[in-house]
Amino acid sequence: MKIDNKLISKLEKLSRLELSEKEKKQIQVDLNNILKMIGKLEELDTTGVEPLIHVSDEAIDLRDDEIKNQLSREDALLNAPLKDEQYFKVPKVIK
Repeated sequence: MKIDNKLISKLEKLSRLELSEKEKKQIQVDLNNILKMIGKLEELDTTGVEPLIHVSDEAIDLRDDEIKNQLSREDALLNAPLKDEQYFKVPKVIK
């Protein structure tokens, strides 16, 4: 996969960012470098290596699930760019 200007524009639109040409070029370079690094990882021979499921075998103490600091619907919708009386409105991204 190669990161090109078309993909950068699509990512810019989806993330609602307005990037300068310099920023677009830098992001393109950075993303291509990330893909190269992942390509290097794919070259490793992992035969016989057990998949890592958890980083640690220690048990995790989970907290109780309690509702705290809840916003009212009106407060939550206060700064939404698109909304109706009850919900956030978002652009359709799945065709």
